[in-house]
Amino acid sequence: MSLKGFFGHLRTINRHRHKVIAHCAKAGILWQGLRHDLSKYSPTEFIPGVKYFQGTRSPNEAERELNGYSLAWMHHKGRNRHHFEYWIDVDPAEPVKMPLRFLAEMFCDRVAASKIYRGEKYRDSDPLDYFLSRKPTRSIHPETSDMLEKLLRMLAEQGEEAAFAYLRELVKAGKEY
Repeated sequence: MSLKGFFGHLRTINRHRHKVIAHCAKAGILWQGLRHDLSKYSPTEFIPGVKYFQGTRSPNEAERELNGYSLAWMHHKGRNRHHFEYWIDVDPAEPVKMPLRFLAEMFCDRVAASKIYRGEKYRDSDPLDYFLSRKPTRSIHPETSDMLEKLLRMLAEQGEEAAFAYLRELVKAGKEY
C-alpha cells in the first residue's frame, strides 16, 4: 500500500461522506447521512480502495477491470441499503422496490459522487448522464428507476435547490413514490 493511495483514498471517502451528509440534511434524512458508507472504513473495502485508488473514479471499477469482479463492491452493496443492488433478492429480473428513504440517500450519494469525481468540471446534469449511460444494463425496480430518474432530471433542469426541496417534501410527507 502506498502512502499516496492510503491518504488519497481516505481523503476521497471522507470528502464524499461529508457531501452526502450535507445532501441528506437537505433531503431531510440527516441520520442516514451520518451513517452513510461507514463500511468503506472496514478492511474489506478500505484496503482494496487504497490498492486501486486513482482519484478520478471508484477504485471498485479498477478492481473489477483487473479481476473481473470487485470483492470490495460485493461487501459494500450487501451492507448499504442506499444501493439498488442491495434490493435484488433471488431473481435479478425481479428487483425489489426501494423504500423512499433509501432512494433519497441514493440520490444524495450519486450527486455527491459526481461532485467528488468531476471536481470543478461538475455540472448538475452529470449524475443524470451517468445514470442514463448505465440504464440499459441495470437491474433495478422500474418504479425505483423512474423516481431516481425524475429526481436526477429535476436536478439537471431546475437545479439543486429545487430537487432537494421536492425530495425533502416527499420524505416529510412519509409517502412512498
